Amino acid sequence: MATEKGIVIKANDTRAWVKTEKSSACEGCSYHDSCGESGGGREMEVEAINRANAKTGDLVMISFGTAPLIKVYSLVYIFPILALLAGAVLGQWLSDYVSMDESLLSLIFGLLFFGVAFFIIKFRSNRMAQREDYQPVIFRILSAAKTPPV
Repeated sequence: MATEKGIVIKANDTRAWVKTEKSSACEGCSYHDSCGESGGGREMEVEAINRANAKTGDLVMISFGTAPLIKVYSLVYIFPILALLAGAVLGQWLSDYVSMDESLLSLIFGLLFFGVAFFIIKFRSNRMAQREDYQPVIFRILSAAKTPPV
């Protein structure tokens, strides 16, 4: 399980928005310059489940599971390539039965399967985003916000 420190910038009973700095783990990600706030800076905002009942200004620890990340990466990066290959192989196999050029039918089926893979990814990603195990969680308040005296 990966963890990060951050400061709560907005919170309610169930959700909180945490400003955190991109860690060294972000460097390996192809989106590390574009995720979070616009401009690709060192800081980013993360919406998290507020299990620790954090308030605005609290320094918190957030966690996110690594197993769901592996599933997401597989879905986004590996699945389309496998679909492309499966379509190309099917097109090559079907070319014997439909009297069409083997390369052309492989190309058509490969691109068709590749396109369908993106519709499947869109559908699955929307469903995955709704599940709690794919969302970061605030699990500890490191220090409460300093409130000025009234």
